[in-house]
Amino acid sequence: MDTLILIAFVIGYALITIENKIHINKAAIALLTGSLCWTIYVLFATTYPETIVSQLIEHVGDISQIIFFLIGAMTIVELIDSHQGFDVISKLLTTNNKRILLWIISFITFFLSSVLDNLTTTIVMVTLIRKLLSDKTDRLYFSGMIIIAANAGGAWTPIGDVTTTMLWIGGQISTVNIMLKLFLPSLVSMVIPLSLISVKIKGNFEKNNKQNTESIVPTFEKNIVFFLGISALIFVPIFKTFTHLPPFMGILIGLSILWIVTELLHKNKEEKNKITVSNALRKIDIPSVLFFLGILVAVASLEATGLLTSLATSMSGAISDIKIIAITLGILSAIIDNVPLVAATMGMYDLQTFPIDHYFWELIAYCAGTGGSILIIGSAAGVAAMGIEKIDFFWYFKKISLVALIGYFAGAFLYLLLL
Repeated sequence: MDTLILIAFVIGYALITIENKIHINKAAIALLTGSLCWTIYVLFATTYPETIVSQLIEHVGDISQIIFFLIGAMTIVELIDSHQGFDVISKLLTTNNKRILLWIISFITFFLSSVLDNLTTTIVMVTLIRKLLSDKTDRLYFSGMIIIAANAGGAWTPIGDVTTTMLWIGGQISTVNIMLKLFLPSLVSMVIPLSLISVKIKGNFEKNNKQNTESIVPTFEKNIVFFLGISALIFVPIFKTFTHLPPFMGILIGLSILWIVTELLHKNKEEKNKITVSNALRKIDIPSVLFFLGILVAVASLEATGLLTSLATSMSGAISDIKIIAITLGILSAIIDNVPLVAATMGMYDLQTFPIDHYFWELIAYCAGTGGSILIIGSAAGVAAMGIEKIDFFWYFKKISLVALIGYFAGAFLYLLLL
């Protein structure tokens, strides 16, 4: 039985990594993989089916917290974007020097990713760069740096990266502690690649001063939706700290308030000019949400059958130093999606062995968050930028991967130095 589940998982995973070649959405493969793993488990296990069903329900309950959180956060961001709220960011870009612009964009991406998420921030910033820069090579370097900055920015807050959110929801890390411990390592993992890449960026660019005259969204509405939406996202960790309720409850409160406000803003408008939550829900990336569901369900089957525990025992026997284990997992996240890697780690090591805010969980959060920048397919941010800007895998590997790897090790070394 264990062998069959592993075969199904490995084949599914392999198909996910070559999604672009087989032209099948990875969400469909992940859902099928997760379903097959549990089907094999229930058909071939010696335990009662009722026990397995109870295990499945328990795991789905935990997974649903992440799914609800993602849907709420993505809807809020889509509402901001629909109201052109991100124009607030573009107004901050007053320089026409490419190198200065690269530093400004990188730091905006770093901090914006910490309160939104690395995927959404990457989409926003790469789209913004496409409007500002006409030179393709410049845009490629900017996009590569945006990927690094978004992943670094997402690693040090509980809402900036899905994997950090998973650790936060699972009780492995706490809000204030993870921000204090990972801010400097994450910043270093961005600044060092930024310094190396900025050497290659020279000259000025012509600013696009054209205004969007066709915009139907008044400035007041842009500002109120932008600041209220960002506030709703920032409110989530504060809400969890004071109430101890799951983060998805906080995000639902924020979404409901923003929903009410947007309904009031548009109540007297013609139907064609209304920007509603219903429209935003149609635009959010549901396949990505289903991918997370499928892959987490698949990993849950490995945990339920005890395979992850066996793997933890084997890894601990082969590599006794948990610091090396964490750093190795980070490098693996450049090849394998970091979501199942972190999910597997959470299943392999329990809170009795490594309690909340143990340095192992902090290092896992840093490594899984920033390690994905080493290859363009290693993170959701990289895949998004790859699609928007049509970045070639091997161009990224030759021009960006080495500086990303240097930044990754520099941040990890700094974290260990500060222990």
